[in-house]
Amino acid sequence: MVNLVSSFRNCPKSRRPWWALLGAMLLALPACAAALAPAATGSLLSAGQAMVLGLVEGITEYLPVSSTAHLLLTQHMLGVVAEGDAKDAMNAYEIVIQAGAILAVLFLYFGRVRSVCAGLMGKDPAGRRLGINILIAFAPAVVLGFLFEKQIKHYLFGLWPVVAAWIVGGFIILWVVRRRDTAHEEGIGKVLESLTPMQALSIGLLQCVAMWPGVSRSLATILGGLLVGLSAGAAVEFSFLLGMLTLTGATVHDGYKYGHGIIHYFGVVNPLIGFAVAGVSAFLAVKWLVGYLNRHGLGIFGYYRIALGIVVAGLLAMGWLVQ
Repeated sequence: MVNLVSSFRNCPKSRRPWWALLGAMLLALPACAAALAPAATGSLLSAGQAMVLGLVEGITEYLPVSSTAHLLLTQHMLGVVAEGDAKDAMNAYEIVIQAGAILAVLFLYFGRVRSVCAGLMGKDPAGRRLGINILIAFAPAVVLGFLFEKQIKHYLFGLWPVVAAWIVGGFIILWVVRRRDTAHEEGIGKVLESLTPMQALSIGLLQCVAMWPGVSRSLATILGGLLVGLSAGAAVEFSFLLGMLTLTGATVHDGYKYGHGIIHYFGVVNPLIGFAVAGVSAFLAVKWLVGYLNRHGLGIFGYYRIALGIVVAGLLAMGWLVQ
């Protein structure tokens, strides 16, 4: 580990393998949690475990790797997989701490959000068009989430479905990257203001696929933006703005429905720790992601998803992880 850090420091900034460091952080999180976790105090979630789950949420929420899948994996590795009402509370806790990631994007894109709000009040035509497109893209997830919430959580919230989504999603990323490279489309694409309502609806329909844990909401919406002709920067920005609304809706829904259970099983302090850590780590992850995609593209996330899916499949097959 010391040699890895030393090599990283000695490497020129332009060539530093940020993705490798980020991956190493994710792999080290369960070990950190074990070291941080205090003795049981009646709560099913320790402060250290809450911190790690918040860190995983913040880092992965806006990366095209699926925060839900990483949280499910981290749960299993930390040994905090609950049953019954406690499981519902745990799933809700992982949704509610998204509020930290929402605030991070609100801070980073405050100017754009202010424009949308002004537009919806009739003061900014461009902001109004963008706001309407965000609402259109948001609508399909509301309908499908309302109709199939129980079925999705019952059948798809497991490690084997996650593994399948990781690997398939990884190959889709590599296909899209190869297609764009072949067509010499780097840096080419429409600006966000040119997005039409039908294109926004197409992105929203793709977002629904991300209800399958492991697919990644960010992946679905970024790829959706690219496929309708947006530039990489515009696709990422629309993904973040749509994510604010989508995650806010999910957070309010689960917070209202399961808030009492979260407090009953986990207390007040530990969920607040997860919220704060998620906010700080999401801020740093978004700043890193935007810079990285502008220079390198999505390809590395395809390889990461495939590699992680294979590793987790192997651990499941050997019984080292339990479904």
